[in-house]
Amino acid sequence: MHKPTKSLLPGATLGVLGGGQLGRMFVHCAQRMGFKTAVLDPDPQSPAGLVSHHHIATDFTDPHGLQELIHLCDAVTTEFENVPAIVLKELAAHRPVNPSAHAVSIAQDRIREKKHFSDCKVPVAPYDVIETQKDLETISIDLMPGILKTARLGYDGKGQIRVKTSNDLKLAWDELQGHREAEPLMPCVLEKLLPLEFECSIILARNTSGLIVNLPPQRNIHREGILALTQVHPGCLPVALGAQLIEFASAVATQLEYVGVLCVEFFVLKSAAPSTSLDGAYSLVVNEIAPRPHNSGHYSVEACDISQFELQVRALTNLPLTAPRQLCPALMLNLLGNLWLSPESTAEQSIWREPDWSSILALSGVHLNLYGKHEPRKLRKMGHITITGTDTDSLYKTLNQITKILGMPAFDKP
Repeated sequence: MHKPTKSLLPGATLGVLGGGQLGRMFVHCAQRMGFKTAVLDPDPQSPAGLVSHHHIATDFTDPHGLQELIHLCDAVTTEFENVPAIVLKELAAHRPVNPSAHAVSIAQDRIREKKHFSDCKVPVAPYDVIETQKDLETISIDLMPGILKTARLGYDGKGQIRVKTSNDLKLAWDELQGHREAEPLMPCVLEKLLPLEFECSIILARNTSGLIVNLPPQRNIHREGILALTQVHPGCLPVALGAQLIEFASAVATQLEYVGVLCVEFFVLKSAAPSTSLDGAYSLVVNEIAPRPHNSGHYSVEACDISQFELQVRALTNLPLTAPRQLCPALMLNLLGNLWLSPESTAEQSIWREPDWSSILALSGVHLNLYGKHEPRKLRKMGHITITGTDTDSLYKTLNQITKILGMPAFDKP
């Protein structure tokens, strides 16, 4: 593995595997700091590729594309976890790469991921691994009701099905297997459903020296399995809970010898759930990791002195990591493609139109971020709005003015 012996300074070229919105925001940040950028993504209209100095429009495993990336770049990162880990390993033989192939390979596999959490002594929901049809017969009824999840390639609620009975489990297994009869089958994990109070996340950065810095603990609201709102303001989380989240997330990163930006997602439970008690009121389990910047950290661009993308640049270039400071309370609202769907649409025909940005931008403290995706689709992440202010009451007043304009359900203050 090629490890950096010194810092890369502005003027160097930074590569990113993946051309989505996370890559786009990384590219914008790197360019603001004086770096050149190169994006490898097969889509010629990829949001990151459209704004980068160089766009290599090849598949992630294409040898010629990878050689061009090595030739152009002084260091390489990734914007999504499903890039083949072997590609990161190959690149790391020539250039500094973070996160490592090892870390990404663990994030790609729920089975290895859960074992890693247990090794770190971070609590996980009760679960069992199902790799064959025969395994279905030995699953404990105590794990139901539960959620059956594919071990690989699941995200934003995809690749998972809720089950209540053994019969439900068999039907869900068949559905996730695509009703294939021959091996190899797709390994799955059955997780017990626990009494969820709310969800939260920690975004941290770790460098080659083992120094860890983090953004503030974040409270997240999901709708239809997709992040809808992130809350980062006084009162959104108990202080002691936030400290425990940081401790657990740091343990996960340290045991991985992780370098780069990492998001660790948690479920906060009712106190009756079997895990670590906090403040006598809540307990928690870790859900999953994302070895990259995360949707829940987008607010940091406007609300913190150092964003998650600047942390990604600093970790990649071996520049100093300093602890981010939140400058004001903030909310982050996801904008999905559904919002572009006109009320005049029918079951037979979808009619698309632009949302009323003028009315939204007339509100104080609103920061509109659109990702440059050329086509809206239902449940597709098209952008987000960060809302900043001096107090939480004004934040939620503005938030629900926006949701009314967009035709979305309102949100309550925690």
